[in-house]
Amino acid sequence: MCGRFTYYTPPNILAQRYFPAGLEVYGQFEPSYNITPGVGIPMIRSSLNGTQMLAHSHWGFRPAWAGEKAPVPINARAETVATSSFFREAFEHRRCLIPANGWYEWVPTIDGKEPHYMTAIDPEQTPVLFFAGIWTPMEGDETTACAIITEPASESLKHIHDRQPVVLDPVCLQDWLDPSLRSPADIRSVTKRLPMVQLEEYRVAATVNSPRNNTPDLIRRV
Repeated sequence: MCGRFTYYTPPNILAQRYFPAGLEVYGQFEPSYNITPGVGIPMIRSSLNGTQMLAHSHWGFRPAWAGEKAPVPINARAETVATSSFFREAFEHRRCLIPANGWYEWVPTIDGKEPHYMTAIDPEQTPVLFFAGIWTPMEGDETTACAIITEPASESLKHIHDRQPVVLDPVCLQDWLDPSLRSPADIRSVTKRLPMVQLEEYRVAATVNSPRNNTPDLIRRV
């Protein structure tokens, strides 16, 4: 799954490296080393005029039609996102990217859960990771809500957790955001994963356990 992650790359670097045709930025994006569910997170999507935009989106997906008592999942399973009544429309029409620098998972041990961090081995080569996501409008205003799509963990990470976010290869970012692609078969045919050999995982300090802590030392190897 993906329940905690980081994002600290300045938007101008993200735009220059991955969106040379332009990326409209709405709002301020301060570095965050401990992003938790239920808050506003950075999200990239296509706007109504066809441009691509970076804005905050509520991390917790609930379509307006679902009602206030419906669940608010932070993740959507890749195996069912195209067929689930809860997610299907968003997968067909409102796909997005969640930029990140890495994510945390907790490994059960005899001494309790041990936090680990997954991130790029070479930040120069891979300055940003892109999680596949879906979004939905929130009723009553122009804000949105989103969820990160997850899949079974790769061989290199399944000892940490049995699931991981779908991390997209930058070569398919434009295709993933393309609103003209609506068939699940067409979407999946252009979706490419980032090679997992570009990622590493390592143990970090237990201070990340508290959402109140949000400093660069949280991602330091211990």
